[in-house]
Amino acid sequence: MKLFKLQSLKFLWTLKPPNRALHGHPRLLASDVHSQYESIRRGKQEIPKYFNYASDVLDKWSEIEKAGKRPPNPAFWWINGKGEEVKWSFEELGFLSRKVANVLTKECGLQKGDRLIVILPRIPEWWLVNVACMRAGIVLIPGVSQLSAKDILYRLQASKATCIITTDKVAPAVDSVASECQFLKTKLMVSKDSREGWLNFTELCKNQAADHSCVKTRIQDPMIIFFTSGTTGSPKMTQHSQGSLGFRPLLSERYWLDLTPSGMIWNTADTGWILTSVASVYDPWVFGSCVFIHNLPQADSAVILNTLCSFPIDVLVGAPTLFRMLVQRDLSSYKFMNLKYCVSGGEPVNPEVMEQWKSQTGVDIHEVYGQTETGIICSVFKGMKIKPGSMGKAAPLYDVQIVDKNANILPPGQQGEIAVRSKPIRPLGFFSEYVDNPKKTAETERGDFYVTGDRGTMDEDGYYQFIGRYDDIIISSGYRIGPFEVESALIEHPAVVEAAVVSSPDPLRGEVVKAFVILSPAFSSSDLKSLTQDLQDHVKKTTAPYKYPRKVEFVQELPKTITGKIKRNELRDKEWGRM
Repeated sequence: MKLFKLQSLKFLWTLKPPNRALHGHPRLLASDVHSQYESIRRGKQEIPKYFNYASDVLDKWSEIEKAGKRPPNPAFWWINGKGEEVKWSFEELGFLSRKVANVLTKECGLQKGDRLIVILPRIPEWWLVNVACMRAGIVLIPGVSQLSAKDILYRLQASKATCIITTDKVAPAVDSVASECQFLKTKLMVSKDSREGWLNFTELCKNQAADHSCVKTRIQDPMIIFFTSGTTGSPKMTQHSQGSLGFRPLLSERYWLDLTPSGMIWNTADTGWILTSVASVYDPWVFGSCVFIHNLPQADSAVILNTLCSFPIDVLVGAPTLFRMLVQRDLSSYKFMNLKYCVSGGEPVNPEVMEQWKSQTGVDIHEVYGQTETGIICSVFKGMKIKPGSMGKAAPLYDVQIVDKNANILPPGQQGEIAVRSKPIRPLGFFSEYVDNPKKTAETERGDFYVTGDRGTMDEDGYYQFIGRYDDIIISSGYRIGPFEVESALIEHPAVVEAAVVSSPDPLRGEVVKAFVILSPAFSSSDLKSLTQDLQDHVKKTTAPYKYPRKVEFVQELPKTITGKIKRNELRDKEWGRM
């Protein structure tokens, strides 16, 4: 496959492995890779002691590809919207990632178990570093590109990372705090330019050999650490093992992604999110599918829609914000080339947005639910009936229940905390621990369950509905009100672009519902008193009348985490005078 020239990846021109034409392309199901794990899935064989995703999955696909048993579909396809693109086969991915693994081990001196922070946008190097870390047994710590110097300092100090890889844009922020990070030994910069104190990633890769031997890793060895969003308190280091992210999709089949070796998935999430690791690395490549990436320096709805019209993308994955943004446009003029399946996660999708997307595109949005700690634990998979407001059923490998404060399982229809059975056997897809924080790790366990901190319900058919974070629940005059339902009702009103709902003190009711609302420009000059009444009446008609916001405040923006989640705790603390 042709490797197209990139300024930051000039070395790719000269580093292609020997060309091996594929002879014939019989349809290959992912079961060809999964077959050796079928007995494990059926409980007839124990989970293996050793596992490495790079050698046991990616290299296997490379062998299948070289044997001519995989369709002529790239493993990785990247564009930047300016005419530049990169395509890699699995063989090329292996070839290049071995070079990067040599850079990390030979040039940077990193060893198995060392920690590396990578802060890169959606550029091909991010994927090479991911696979290289698997090969070398280095623990990867991804971070979003919007991290401030303060955020970077916290992550470097908390993780004791010995190496960081980033761009020339972020390098000055790293330099401003590096003197306070005693464990940081090596700084690598992805750039065509040089910078004092930094190694040039591109130049080092250019001169490396590609004969790296993959290290032997145990299935419980640490592989990746995510920092949680930090909606309440400082972000925690959530550690996943080789098995929890890499081995899990081998056992769980296509429960949330309907992909084959001829398929192509585009996930628009930021590289610092667990959703990108799950939907742009581990799960698609288990099935030999193509991971499609657009650089997307900014979320531009026209660019996204035109990309869907121009490339054979089967599956689109994104946060609800993506779909809320897209339905604001007239979609009738866009003809998607191949889109069949849409998935949303991170937060619930408003039913109104789901209905608009379906009516204009003919494609359903399938919701998934999970956490940084668990990966995906509920999903609306293909062929399943879609119930608006529901995040589907429990995913394979998980026993999901609604429990009370004493870990008793609650009957269908009753509100409680969403929990996953973790005893006597801890689910494979779970995080190992909060690093250096055993107290917080222990607090996630209640009886035989891992408790998510989210409230929800389950209906008679086994569908789960998200109500809100445990701390976000509003108790007004004895009624329990989840903020998401009120927010969903508000966003259906044409005046509302975005809304956040929290509790506010009230002398009579204890607390009441307050809505913070961002208005559409068309309504910015409205009579706010009259508009407030209109919004309140709208909510009363859309949902139970007692849930309407008795207080409404119009704002220009809402406080959010670096991953885009609304910081309701900040709004709540402001209301209660705790700031």
